[in-house]
Amino acid sequence: MKTIGIIAGGGRFPILALKEARQESYRVVVCALQKEADPALEKMADACRWIKIGELKRLVKFFRSEGVHEAVMAGKIEKVRLFQENVRPDLGMVKVLMKTKDFKDDSLLSGIAAYLHDQGIDLVDSTCFMKRVMPGPGILGKRAVSKETAEDLEFGFRMAKSIAALDIGQTVVVKKRAVLAVEAIEGTDHTIQRGGRLGAGRVVVVKVAKPNQDMRFDVPAVGLRTLKSLVEVKAEAFGFEAEKTIFIDQEEFIRGANAKAIALVGLKEGNDFRDL
Repeated sequence: MKTIGIIAGGGRFPILALKEARQESYRVVVCALQKEADPALEKMADACRWIKIGELKRLVKFFRSEGVHEAVMAGKIEKVRLFQENVRPDLGMVKVLMKTKDFKDDSLLSGIAAYLHDQGIDLVDSTCFMKRVMPGPGILGKRAVSKETAEDLEFGFRMAKSIAALDIGQTVVVKKRAVLAVEAIEGTDHTIQRGGRLGAGRVVVVKVAKPNQDMRFDVPAVGLRTLKSLVEVKAEAFGFEAEKTIFIDQEEFIRGANAKAIALVGLKEGNDFRDL
């Protein structure tokens, strides 16, 4: 039986990845991050070990003992913990940090991937089990968009791509072609709430992948918490990059958006936004 490792952060992404891997007859070994991953993973996995952020050597030792040579990163890590909590990197993580030029997501994650490769563990496309919940371009759900909303979606897509290229964040909140909020370290949901308050409702939220997105990590993912934030700020529409955004609990997400008349729109570079 094939074995796959999952490095599990927060949210339902790791649980869904585990279930999908099982459907493809994989033995699933989970290395779960403390204070991030769902405790339910421990009972679901064929083997599970809990580690703290920065304990790379423990991760490698555990995966090796379980015969893991390929792994996926699934789920988010609250990056503010890196600055607010007493994270103590082990020798493996220290080596990564010494080679890393800055603390941007891409720099850190690429460094971790290189370290794991040297230890005989390759990170693979984190979406490899999630293709069926990565919608294509166009309207997802029942709500169409007005000409003004389509213009905001086009504007928001360009702005989001610009900040993503700088590795600042992947989400913007816009209204009448003005940027109300830009995602930084606080994450998507806080960005939506902040921008929604400033816009006083009927805002447009856009989330994208980075240009030349490394699909091994930090792929855009949204779930019911994101939907809750959209509902709370009375969002007009949510635009996402088509074929590069994971929808956790996709059917429930669409039903909830339909019920609140929130348009869900898959956006893709090169498409004519006037056709939405």
